[in-house]
Amino acid sequence: METRKVQLTGGSTYTVSLPKEWATENDVSAGSVVEFYAEDDLLLVSPEHENDHVEGSLDITGIENRHELTRAVMTMYVSGFDIIRLEAARITAEQRRIIRDATQGLVGLEMIEETSDRVVLQDLLDSSELSVLNAITRMRLVSLTMLSDAVEALIEDDDDLAQDVMQRDDDVDRLWYMVSRVFRTVLRNPTAANEIGFPRETVFDYQSSARQLERIADHATKIASLAQETGEITGETADLLDELAEEATSVSEQAMDALLTDDSDEAIELANDARARIPAVDETAREVDSRVREQDPQSAQLLGRVVDSLSRTADYGGNIAESALQKAAPRP
Repeated sequence: METRKVQLTGGSTYTVSLPKEWATENDVSAGSVVEFYAEDDLLLVSPEHENDHVEGSLDITGIENRHELTRAVMTMYVSGFDIIRLEAARITAEQRRIIRDATQGLVGLEMIEETSDRVVLQDLLDSSELSVLNAITRMRLVSLTMLSDAVEALIEDDDDLAQDVMQRDDDVDRLWYMVSRVFRTVLRNPTAANEIGFPRETVFDYQSSARQLERIADHATKIASLAQETGEITGETADLLDELAEEATSVSEQAMDALLTDDSDEAIELANDARARIPAVDETAREVDSRVREQDPQSAQLLGRVVDSLSRTADYGGNIAESALQKAAPRP
């Protein structure tokens, strides 16, 4: 750490010198323009960026596996690259199809150039146009509705509803990647926090909670998949599963209420109440698990996995409540 003494110039202007080593490394010299970013008692300085677009290139030669290539595109997107160049001596037709499919699953990303040896993708949305708050609010609605519908599909043996639940998981994933991208952008570029409208700490809390919602959606998809392997569930088992789903959902709902309120006292009360509900969910889960063990081994194993997913949903709600408590806590 270096220190500099603040000087008073002209009777009204405070000035401070820049470390020469930093200036040289960043091509800052006499006449250069620098940018300032103020956050509470912190002041950051950086060279002026004439072009804010962050470009990145990736050699995809030999990457024909759909999962591997899709993951590569998503990683570049989440890392914050505005322009992504995918290059190879010759890009195959299958690679183009995979890239096109991956692009459709990411918010704002479009294919803007395509040649025999290069595919260029660009994020066409400005950071200020991306609302993290709207994204996690939408994730909350979709993921928890998916969970409710998945349990209904399981109990009612509704394969069409189960299939619909699994398709909705793509919507949650798309929003999750967007939130992750914004979060990493804010870490890399503090000025982005001003454009987004939230402090970096709040963006971190939202990103952490979005991860929990994405996991809830994954478990809803898992339950929907299991629903296609069993018949209709009736009687006390159905009632207990429905009760467990409602209890698990209520934990996440209340935790999200705590996260999104601007009233710190209300947030703390809601978050603590949500966490206090988890033992009741665990008790119901044990009761349901005991009940399903009385069935044939195959059904018992399948329904046991459902109970585990619902129990985990409550735990994810507890994690959201923890983020809400952190967000509501006084800042040092």
